[in-house]
Amino acid sequence: MKTQKQRRRVTLFTLIEVVVVIVILVTLASVATPMYMNYIKKSKIATAKTQIKLLDDALQQYKLDVGTYPSDLQGLMENIDQSEKWDGPYIKPRVPLDPWGAEYNYVFPGDHGEFDIYSFGADGQEGGEGEYADQTNWEL
Repeated sequence: MKTQKQRRRVTLFTLIEVVVVIVILVTLASVATPMYMNYIKKSKIATAKTQIKLLDDALQQYKLDVGTYPSDLQGLMENIDQSEKWDGPYIKPRVPLDPWGAEYNYVFPGDHGEFDIYSFGADGQEGGEGEYADQTNWEL
């Protein structure tokens, strides 16, 4: 029969074992966290490009039906220009926000094409690099 001291020794971890496990977990987290954050940044940029392409396609369909582009992006959701040829909504369930939570900028007539759609990126300001770079329909 085992004594109480022998049972305790079998079931408890030593302080060194606990410290080693914590060091391993911290090391793994310090390697994985930057990789995860980089992945998130890249996925937001890809999402913005995809949403801009979808808005571009919806605007093209709008023009095919109505004959011109809407005065703003809400025209894709509701017939704000009161056109009899409007056959929308052209995008559902709503016009998306960019991945950083801001509205996409829409200019008609555009400076770079018939219309411009763009997001200022993570910083919300014109210009920048990486996740702060502007995402536009004229650079797709």
